[in-house]
Amino acid sequence: MAIRRLSIEEGFLQHGVDPAILREVRTQAEREGQSLTEALADSEKVAPEALARILSDLSGIPLLSAIDPDRLDPDLVRVIPLALAREKGVLPLWAEEDGTMLVAIADLSAVNTLDDLRVLIGRRCRPILVPRNVLQTATNTAWDRASRTASAVMEEIREETEAQADDDLTLDADLLDDPNQAPIIRFVNSLLTQAIKDRASDIHIEPFEKELVVRFRIDGVLYEIVKPPPRLQASIVSRVKIMAGLNIAEKRIPQDGRIRTRMAGREIDLRVSTLPVRHGERVVMRILEKGTVFNLEQVGMGPDTLQSFRKMIRLPHGILLVTGPTGSGKTTTLYSALSEINEPDKNILTIEDPIEYELRGIGQTQVNPKIDLTFASTLRAHLRQDPDIILVGEIRDRETADNAVQASLTGHLVFSTLHTNDAPTAFSRLVDMGVEPFLVSSSLIAVLAQRLVRRLCRECREAYRPSEEDLRHLGLGPASVDALVRSMEAGGALYRARGCPTCLGTGYQGRSGIYELLVVNDDIRTMVTAQANAGQVRQVAVANGMATLRDDGIRKVLEGVTSLDEVVRVTQEEVLALE
Repeated sequence: MAIRRLSIEEGFLQHGVDPAILREVRTQAEREGQSLTEALADSEKVAPEALARILSDLSGIPLLSAIDPDRLDPDLVRVIPLALAREKGVLPLWAEEDGTMLVAIADLSAVNTLDDLRVLIGRRCRPILVPRNVLQTATNTAWDRASRTASAVMEEIREETEAQADDDLTLDADLLDDPNQAPIIRFVNSLLTQAIKDRASDIHIEPFEKELVVRFRIDGVLYEIVKPPPRLQASIVSRVKIMAGLNIAEKRIPQDGRIRTRMAGREIDLRVSTLPVRHGERVVMRILEKGTVFNLEQVGMGPDTLQSFRKMIRLPHGILLVTGPTGSGKTTTLYSALSEINEPDKNILTIEDPIEYELRGIGQTQVNPKIDLTFASTLRAHLRQDPDIILVGEIRDRETADNAVQASLTGHLVFSTLHTNDAPTAFSRLVDMGVEPFLVSSSLIAVLAQRLVRRLCRECREAYRPSEEDLRHLGLGPASVDALVRSMEAGGALYRARGCPTCLGTGYQGRSGIYELLVVNDDIRTMVTAQANAGQVRQVAVANGMATLRDDGIRKVLEGVTSLDEVVRVTQEEVLALE
């Protein structure tokens, strides 16, 4: 197609783009080696839709404001490497009636790529201009749909290797030198891709006597994904080790490493842990997305809890504890709190094991017991760094607890975590560690207990009306049953999980926190100093207005966020008699 000859810069001016903006953008384009259009798009001084419309007017290339993802052809997309499509800014869309391939572009410079694309695809190509953001979204969607599942790739590997002996793919040397590496690389890559697409938080590769099982943890629950042939176990583990920079020759001791990769423009970190077991090496990969934004508004706290918690994190000194089992979202809550109070006039330091996410403007230290860099010793060192706020990843022993108490009493605000089932138990746990009760009562300002409940899928959740008897059979106490019955009588609906393709058939998609915030007041301090047990502390806290984990869970059920079954599952240990 012939493109009308007209200076792009003159064309922008004719279409009303501010000359000052163009001068600024031209300087940027020359400095970065970009086209003027790319620099203008990066500057965000002109809306993507307006920019595409201007380019269409200047070039005569038709404009398409939106791309229907259902019309994209996965087989066509697979022909072109994703990196090439992103670099050149092109996306094959679909074939026209005359067989010509329609190709989306966002910059006129991409027209020069169409000849190369014609060779790759094997048919004539015609460009069509789309807004840059539309092109980026459609490109990610296209390759997401075109990528195959781990099961499909494993089926190909079975076919390719079914005639090989059991030890054909075992590694006596580096996997990169193995002639059979390609199928294994494909499988591991597809495994990572599928895990990220399925929103998995962990990938488990588990060898047993007669089978090898791969499972994903999605929204806190493990699901079996694929069972590769056991003879591929050593090859798969070695491939993961190579990617994580681990020693593939060492199979007798646990190893830890990291994999950094990109998918659909997102930077992904995988924390890799290997462990020798009876039938080989077990691998667990924790998926961490770089650039995650932590925000207290998004963790799921109720309005009253959020308001009180925000007051606590802005106090000048004291200890604020977040409690709960492993995987209950404690780190996310604390990172969100730090992000909210992270200001230029505050010096914030953290001690973590390990550092999962990097927080801008905050000094983070990872403990290393091998060189005596423990929580306790690092905390002592941090106190000499003139901190305002210190995050201690976990209080595990008396020395760390004593140091945290002393830090709070000398004018520092200390955040930390503790493994207890509820908020009132935190006091007795610290006393059991050897901290004097009067120090516990004078240093703690609040304890936040939390759990994560799965969110009901909005696409398939279904309303229902359980009877009072059904509610009591779930183990709910009288107060919870009364609250639910009153809500239903007032016309409110309860929802339960059903399952659909959107939520992978689970009925749930994503997670939210439920919280129990115990603010330490004079009544609580008196009881802690007198070494009252956790049950007595709980009674006083509830009398003072504390909502329990079960109460907060019921609130989320009434809001349609989660199901009764899910709340009961994660709060089974709560003392029902106190409801």
